[in-house]
Amino acid sequence: MTADHAPLAHRVATVPNAISALRLALVPVFVWLVVRHWDVWAIAVMAFSGVTDWLDGFAARRLRQYSRLGQLLDPAADRLFILCTVFLLGWRAIIPWWLVASLAAREAVMGMALLMLKLRGIDPPAVVFVGKAATFALMYAFPLLLLAEQGGWVERVAWVAGWACAIWGLMLYWVACVVYLVESWRALRLAPGGAVVGQAAP
Repeated sequence: MTADHAPLAHRVATVPNAISALRLALVPVFVWLVVRHWDVWAIAVMAFSGVTDWLDGFAARRLRQYSRLGQLLDPAADRLFILCTVFLLGWRAIIPWWLVASLAAREAVMGMALLMLKLRGIDPPAVVFVGKAATFALMYAFPLLLLAEQGGWVERVAWVAGWACAIWGLMLYWVACVVYLVESWRALRLAPGGAVVGQAAP
């Protein structure tokens, strides 16, 4: 975080934070829709979540409203939405459990790494492009796979496109995980006393 952003570091009431909070609030709505098999509405909510994922970052850059809370809310909303979607689609047998397990294992690894950093008083690594690309691919994969369940002429196209996005998203998700682990290891080595070594990007 640059010096220009420092005065905003602890602000809560910002436009990007409000957008991320809205995305978090949509998670239980999405869960309820999928459980009730109201798939078209669930797809609409997922698509809206994908738009707001881009919008909060755009608003942060355009309005220069960076904050520590935003650094936590944005990835938390992404991860929660993806994990809920993965487990629900696994529960409905739309995706295989190996895919659920792989994505859940990645989140477990990341969670342990972030916990170690937090215990040492070190900020999480900056969000990298490959991580955002993975999230973007997965956010497209799951509504497409859900759409493929509706039948009709779009079923085959949605199934192929959905699985293409899911496979690419899964690979990029693990690549991003390796990048974050390397950055976390470097941070731990550079801060043996637990001093904060840098600020994470929003």
